[in-house]
Amino acid sequence: MQQGLVGIGVVGYGYWGPNLVRNFMNSQVARVVAVSDLDPVRLAATKRLYPAVETTSRFRDLLTNPEIDAVAIATPVHTHYELTLAALKAGKHVLVEKPLAQTSEQVLSLIEEAERRRLTLMVDHTFLYTPAVQKIRQLITEDALGKIYYYNGVRASLGLFQSDVNVIWDLAVHDISIIQYLFDEEPIAVSATGACHIAGAPENMAHIALFFQSNCVAHVSVNWLSPIKVRQSFVGGSRKMIVYDDLEPTEKIKIYDKGITVNGSAERAHQLRIGYRAGDMWAPHLAATEALQTEAEHFVDCVRSGKSPASNGITGLRVIEILEAASRSVTAQGNPVRLKRWHRTGEMAL
Repeated sequence: MQQGLVGIGVVGYGYWGPNLVRNFMNSQVARVVAVSDLDPVRLAATKRLYPAVETTSRFRDLLTNPEIDAVAIATPVHTHYELTLAALKAGKHVLVEKPLAQTSEQVLSLIEEAERRRLTLMVDHTFLYTPAVQKIRQLITEDALGKIYYYNGVRASLGLFQSDVNVIWDLAVHDISIIQYLFDEEPIAVSATGACHIAGAPENMAHIALFFQSNCVAHVSVNWLSPIKVRQSFVGGSRKMIVYDDLEPTEKIKIYDKGITVNGSAERAHQLRIGYRAGDMWAPHLAATEALQTEAEHFVDCVRSGKSPASNGITGLRVIEILEAASRSVTAQGNPVRLKRWHRTGEMAL
């Protein structure tokens, strides 16, 4: 498409929509044309902040507006598929709040529609665009950590309780997308347990384990009933280890030159001697750029250039497949569920 400003329509002005509008408004390469929401109070709030932005309660108005090139969807999960499909069929590029849809079958349908119409389909896995996660990926790519042994993530807070998804689909989706982005291999199986403490509501706490062909393992603990907010991840390697705390105002990443040394041969395992290495800790400087601003500009760049986003439909599909497997494992009281095999190119292996 032409290199002018990309016209954006935002659907949903509840919890996440205002952040999308703000970041697209601050972009030098896009402009927010219109916002759609069913709540007139929210639309009035939009108009007060952004008088030049059109507001409407009819989603269809965005699809028929020729000034809108792309639609950003920030609505409840159960609406994602129908809204995204309608936008693609109307010829609009689409950015969808996580998770992309409710089922892998729905995601496949969206991918096929986007490919058929040569449109950008991108899922809002915001953490992939944080300077912290991008720095961790750089360190892993440069082999600074050595062989990766594990990823442990803890994501907890008091709420927000969701009505249409459980805590795995709401919170664990972040860590699963981060793991997929960081690691050079796909998990082969998932095991999960969960509990619901409110009658009629979905699971509000869960523990997920991802298993890999190598001896790497990833554990994710998520909880809506925590007295404090926690956003911590640990990445352990044979050379160095990382602590990533997203709530830290400045030193979000701390790299520890700590680990173990093993003396002796595997054939004489009973004689192995384990030594401990304790070196320095350092916190790399990270840009203060807001992740959603980076993501918004990446989306616009993909719309303009036609290149595939870092969080495209295929990566969104892989995350959904893991979420589905985790949900089945919860139902089976933690029994492991094997996953489809995928090449890193995004193609499914035989």
